[in-house]
Amino acid sequence: MRVSLRIHYDNSYNLEEPILSVWKDGTGRMRKEIRASGSDEYGVYYDVTLNRSSFNFKFKGKKNGELFLEDDQANRFYNAGLGDEIWCKAGWHNIYRVRPFRPIGDIREVYEGIKDLIPQENFYLPDTDISDLRTPSMLGAHKLLDGSIIFGFFHPRAAKVYLASNINGFTVPEHCHGQKCEDRERFIPMGLYRGYYNQPNIWWVRILAEDIKTGIEDIEYKFYVQGGIGGDERWVHDPYTRVYSDNYKFDNCIIVDPTQYRWTDQSWKTPDLSQLIIYELNVYGFTDGDSDISLDDQSTFRGIIKRIEDGYFDELGVTALALMPTSEAWSHFGLGYDPCSFMSVEKDFGEPDDFRRLVDTAHNHGLAVIIDQVFNHTSNQFNPLWQLIDDRSDAGGFYFSGNTQWGNKLATGKDEVDNMLIDACKLFIKEYHVDGFRFDATHTNYLDHKLLYEIQHEIRDKDFKADAILIAENLPNQSDLNFDGYNGYAQWSDFFHDKIKALLREGVFRDWCDNSPEGMGDIFYFCKNHFSAHTNNVINYSESHDEESVKYEIESNNIYDCNIKDRKARLAMLSTIVALGQPMIYMGQEFGVNRSSNNIDINLISPDPNCPDYDYNPFYYWTQKLINLRKKYSALKISGYNPVVEGKFDWVLGHWLSKREGQNRRVIGWRTKHQAEEMLVLLNFEGHDVEVDLNIGYSSKWLKLADIEGVYDQFTAIHSNNLIEMRDGTFSSFVLPYYSGFIYKRV
Repeated sequence: MRVSLRIHYDNSYNLEEPILSVWKDGTGRMRKEIRASGSDEYGVYYDVTLNRSSFNFKFKGKKNGELFLEDDQANRFYNAGLGDEIWCKAGWHNIYRVRPFRPIGDIREVYEGIKDLIPQENFYLPDTDISDLRTPSMLGAHKLLDGSIIFGFFHPRAAKVYLASNINGFTVPEHCHGQKCEDRERFIPMGLYRGYYNQPNIWWVRILAEDIKTGIEDIEYKFYVQGGIGGDERWVHDPYTRVYSDNYKFDNCIIVDPTQYRWTDQSWKTPDLSQLIIYELNVYGFTDGDSDISLDDQSTFRGIIKRIEDGYFDELGVTALALMPTSEAWSHFGLGYDPCSFMSVEKDFGEPDDFRRLVDTAHNHGLAVIIDQVFNHTSNQFNPLWQLIDDRSDAGGFYFSGNTQWGNKLATGKDEVDNMLIDACKLFIKEYHVDGFRFDATHTNYLDHKLLYEIQHEIRDKDFKADAILIAENLPNQSDLNFDGYNGYAQWSDFFHDKIKALLREGVFRDWCDNSPEGMGDIFYFCKNHFSAHTNNVINYSESHDEESVKYEIESNNIYDCNIKDRKARLAMLSTIVALGQPMIYMGQEFGVNRSSNNIDINLISPDPNCPDYDYNPFYYWTQKLINLRKKYSALKISGYNPVVEGKFDWVLGHWLSKREGQNRRVIGWRTKHQAEEMLVLLNFEGHDVEVDLNIGYSSKWLKLADIEGVYDQFTAIHSNNLIEMRDGTFSSFVLPYYSGFIYKRV
């Protein structure tokens, strides 16, 4: 097949007499060099006639007196379907069927022209630039104070980008190649500006208020990209959209004005990490099927709001809600770990203002709000970033770098990708008042820790929100996230969880952690010997959405006795609450439920078949009192780098101590001190009673505040003979019942 075409080359390398090098491998091999036919405003052009319908090509010439040849990353492949006129950029493999726009300015200058129109309260205009070149990217769609709307879109490879919206009837040059386009006057081309690293990579346009039709309830939009994209040209979603439309056929993006909500949390202050008692929940599963909540509000932000307003968390005593992913995900009412975008709110759960009201209500009830950010992978089903920018870095293009077991791996560590993810965090802080984030699967196998260092720098160090709560699900744990200890990431403690499960199931857990006494001191002393530098670096948990409940886990090792399961579930809860670090429980754990992992619907958890008469209420009321006990006493939540050295912690029982102090047995005990307040904690993981001597070192009296069966107010405790006296600093022959735990307070 004979083809004749014109190839344009911008020659931004400034080659002397650039030559078009053409070749075809395989059958009918060919190699040919062609000199330029002429030049125009774009650069040089070549009129080519070949007896080939497809071929490879790139450019070469002299530069600074020496031969210069584009590298293999610029190898281009032409086929006749691309037409008879194409455009190329130096060093890029992309072939354009339309003449690429030239940059028309610097985005910084654009920002200077509109900065006085930017809302100041509860509004975030993206400006993250980790290169410290201070590029105000202004990506996304934003309504300014004068009613105009600005649109920004990052794409370093595109030839042209158009705004498509119900403002202009979604009119774009979709089928205009070589044709007259009757609706050309309705097109909204976006200008190309120098942005990140002073390169032309940000497309931007402003629509004035008078150009927006009246009567449009929601302004919907997409972008139409020509060139530099998988598929040559296509409609794309805005990665910075705050919300998607309800139309799942088209999934348009919607303009959201975040400034309309009236906040009432002005007096709220994010609590110190040492004060956190975290409650992890799934928005869908927490209220699904609850008869006291309207059907429309079940499984939504509004359902959680009702629970907060009804005082559920006030009574339970937790101080922070850790919401599983709230950003738009492909699955309908699922776990949420299949994200589609990072700035958006999941429409299944409600509108953006519903989410704002949830956070506002939580703050007014003393609850911090932590949201789950999934920055390691994206959904495989609906993936707006896939081949959005075709740069040959990965099958998925610019935003990806391989795979994880859950989906396409994001190219974290790449500056422009990290800018986007940090912008997402800033947006949720500024526009939704969230207190912090839990980052999903952050181990270096899945995510470049450079991103986490940058989040720390951009949000905490630069005082965007200095007290932001930053938590990493970094399993297995790694010490590089500690920073200076007190200011490091708090990590879900893999060591704590796995050791507790091994002890309670009375066997090996996950092929590595056994139920021997060794290591018990490490997990209760904030894993200092494993990965952490400070108590702030640790989140202790015995259940989470990823894990089986304690009862389910021990049943897997053929332990079915109802009383034993109940005692062990209580021992796990008590251990979580008293261990050094911050405790986290998973929704339903406060009732001692029996459930498998990733079971997110409390109301679908069937009654324990082996314990059909089990009453959940006693477990709940005991948990409630236990949590509030930690809230009340500072000595139950001491913090620091090394509380032993700081005089705030002493071991009383342990497998490494003397025979009468727990040697080689699964018992552990310690004393903590905060100012004049002292606490004594004793735990027994053995299936039989253990007799020990308690050596404090000074004469004192201790009042039992809690055990595995109850939590006692001080008056009840005194009048129930729950007092032990240590004459000369020792209490001999103290009996720890099987699977038991105690909290004593010095009086």
